[in-house]
Amino acid sequence: MTTNGREELVGAVRAEVGRRADWQETARLVAGALERAFPSPEILAEAQRAGDPEGYRSHVLHTEPDGSFSVVALVWRPGQTTPIHDHVTWCVFGVVQGVEHEELFRLDEASECLVAAGSSRNEAGDVSGFAPPGDIHRVRNVGESTAISIHVYGTDVSRVGSSVRRYYDLPVRR
Repeated sequence: MTTNGREELVGAVRAEVGRRADWQETARLVAGALERAFPSPEILAEAQRAGDPEGYRSHVLHTEPDGSFSVVALVWRPGQTTPIHDHVTWCVFGVVQGVEHEELFRLDEASECLVAAGSSRNEAGDVSGFAPPGDIHRVRNVGESTAISIHVYGTDVSRVGSSVRRYYDLPVRR
């Protein structure tokens, strides 16, 4: 676990999660920890960094023994995207390589549709975080090369199966 910045990253995240702040504040604190202990693409083995032509790939790098957080690497080939979704807990991510485009949405329950609420272009070195509610989004690799991002989730993703709470298959109003 000492290779390629994993140990430093896990220690930095552990210290911030240990403060036991609310989800919004924890996301902010962990984003700072990720910025300070930002890993290189070599946090993954060369074969893992290649991605999968069938879809973006997830690699669990660490799960805290008490289940308080997980560190996951996502590898995206050009054009790969997530469905629109939200999360079971807070999330912080940092783009290690490439470019990811994030679209944000809000749910309009009255009209049973999603409303576009913004977007961002996240390049290597960019870090962001969020916590439910208000975390409905879709992410895609808009670059011409493989993108890699590190995600820190406030749960044991290997135990719950995914960080996703719900997928949305609703019309989108711009």
